[in-house]
Amino acid sequence: MRRKSLVAPLAVAAATAFVLTGCVNNEAAPAGQPSGGSVSADEELASLVPDDIASAGVLKIGVDASYAPNEFEADNGSVTGWDAQLAEAVASKLGLKVEWEKSLFDAILPKVAGGTLDLGWSSFTDNAERQAQVDFVDYYSAGLQFAKAAGAEDLTEFCGVTIAIQASTTSEQFLQDASDKCVAEGKDAVDMLKSDGQDEATSNAVLGRADYMLADSPITQYGVAQSDGKLELSGDIFDSAPYGVVIEKDGELVEAIQAAMQALIDDGTYTEILEEWGVEAGAVTEATVNGG
Repeated sequence: MRRKSLVAPLAVAAATAFVLTGCVNNEAAPAGQPSGGSVSADEELASLVPDDIASAGVLKIGVDASYAPNEFEADNGSVTGWDAQLAEAVASKLGLKVEWEKSLFDAILPKVAGGTLDLGWSSFTDNAERQAQVDFVDYYSAGLQFAKAAGAEDLTEFCGVTIAIQASTTSEQFLQDASDKCVAEGKDAVDMLKSDGQDEATSNAVLGRADYMLADSPITQYGVAQSDGKLELSGDIFDSAPYGVVIEKDGELVEAIQAAMQALIDDGTYTEILEEWGVEAGAVTEATVNGG
């Protein structure tokens, strides 16, 4: 769905990392297969890759690696997560390797649009506003979902409630709309506790700085699972929309990425990756272009 804008100071980033180390249990996270696993190149699909990329042998992909379990940094600094693993598998199907460029989320789309990155692969929601700048190959359906402090009541209204979110996300957009309605009705605005990174937003909820958190459904579910019982899911998934691979507008890579993704869906690799990470609820059966 996603996300963010401002650069956190180094001191804040370091403090956040310390807080998460103490409060979130990552032992259950799958190891993943950064190389794309056992996916073999398909010569017919590889022939769809533009000559300059085929000659280089790599896909330069922008990622904001702070969004577990979708894409995040492993202990050795490599990019892991189910979304990252899927990107590696698509690259392998096309006979390519991935060259990750870790970046702030807001910087990725402009770089793809400007041709300095081949792809953006970072849980981007495909929507009409972004389609004006880039194309998308859609591959997953995610919605929004709340988490709450263990034992807290489910939300019945948002006015005056403190809710942890990552800034510049669809979560913020949703709550801003709700807050505007609260104010129009003479009630208190929603108290949005905003963070640059989702890891910090989850930490704010785990530490009790906010009684509630809102994020993309797989992120919320993962945060709850890793919180050692400090967080619980609250309510159902809502406002579902597709995740898409970001590709240069009218670029030559669209056909190759769509075909490789569909091949992974058809041969079962896609499902295996999602099931390994427990996010198969958002699986789709068809890779589509600009379906958001």
